Amino acid sequence: MLNVIFGDAKEAIYNTSVYFDNTYLDSWITSPFGKKIIKKIDKAEVLSAQAVDSHALGVIPVTKISGGAKTLLLVLNEPEKIFNVSTCGNNCAPLLLEIADSLKKDVTVNLRHIMDFGDRNFNIKVVNVDKTAHNMKEFVEILIPLLHQEA
Repeated sequence: MLNVIFGDAKEAIYNTSVYFDNTYLDSWITSPFGKKIIKKIDKAEVLSAQAVDSHALGVIPVTKISGGAKTLLLVLNEPEKIFNVSTCGNNCAPLLLEIADSLKKDVTVNLRHIMDFGDRNFNIKVVNVDKTAHNMKEFVEILIPLLHQEA
């Protein structure tokens, strides 16, 4: 299940791009799920562990992929850590749920905005209040009071 800590989380890694650039392994990029993340988020093809071919940017080093792709790769490959997924756009939401489901264990992330998980049903536990949302309506209803606490 995907667990979300909403708002400030002292244990979270906030600068996911810098963290990724200094810790990723080649195998993260060339794994089937790694390739899927890069293809879906950046619309790019993995050429090797060091390069991707981006439709928009041409051939670029892996360190130049988007912050969203980097963050998803971190969540996938270091699920014991808490990453700030507010670096991700809403296009990352389906893959974030897929990662949590594929790991067969709870994955905890930090979120500082209301991410749109779409119309599908899901199970997201909001750690702050120990409540589980099963759809966007429930997710927003759980998060709205927490927004007021952040102000």
